Amino acid sequence: MTPPDAPHNRWSDLDRPPLNVTALRRGLLRPGALWTSLEVVESTGSTNTDLAERARTGAAGEGTVLIAEEQTAGRGRLERSWTAPPRSGLFLSVYLEPGDIPVERWGWVPLLAGVAAATGLAKSAGVDMSLKWPNDLLVSVDGGERKTGGILGEFAGDGIVVGMGVNVSLRADELPAPTAGSLALAGAVSTDRETLLRAVLRSLEHWYGAWRDADGDAAAGGLQAAYAAGCATLDRSVRAELPGGNALVGEAVAIDGDGRLVLSTENGLQQPVSAGDIVHLRGVAGGLT
Repeated sequence: MTPPDAPHNRWSDLDRPPLNVTALRRGLLRPGALWTSLEVVESTGSTNTDLAERARTGAAGEGTVLIAEEQTAGRGRLERSWTAPPRSGLFLSVYLEPGDIPVERWGWVPLLAGVAAATGLAKSAGVDMSLKWPNDLLVSVDGGERKTGGILGEFAGDGIVVGMGVNVSLRADELPAPTAGSLALAGAVSTDRETLLRAVLRSLEHWYGAWRDADGDAAAGGLQAAYAAGCATLDRSVRAELPGGNALVGEAVAIDGDGRLVLSTENGLQQPVSAGDIVHLRGVAGGLT
């Protein structure tokens, strides 16, 4: 047992062992694969910030993966912070260069990453996963819907950096908010981070390849249907808190071809929402298994 006054070291929490970068590279960096380089750092402010800077300076190519054991200044959507104990989750960013895809279709990449993460985690952790539009990962904890992860995409260099944070082994007393959850609290059959990482990155490789093969057409590549099937926001009454302080209330009825959430308002109009914070007001939707 570690004495209470002993200095922190990478093995001080045996329930949260460090990642084996050699094993991850051996399993993911294959000839012809999407992933071309993989680095694990002990701690950083934000993997997205770091990888975006590398992309802007030409130091990152397509398929670069940056993983942190700890993030001290992780960023979510709408500039929200994302922090968690060291080695308690998946904290990573990837760099993609879909240069041959029309740029107006690049907005699907973060949604694509959501589908990939949800399907990969559902299979590897044995937990029902769903998506809150646009990019929150949801699980069920004690019968309630909880956010266990999020995805953030940002343009950098000639491509896009996609960051992902997932709470894996967080205990109830470690959760940052009452609305948060973790795979462990959702009853995951596995919280081995290497297993989960491999599943997520392989799933992301699959969906990114299918999207590119369809020239970025989310409908033709099956992405639009997959996202809708796993989206917990659809068929519910929601409030969309829009940029500028306005709000829109309606029933979420569809994900359109541009990845926007379509609301049916009380006056009968179909209103697409391209950006905003969504609050689920009522209703239940299915998950990705």
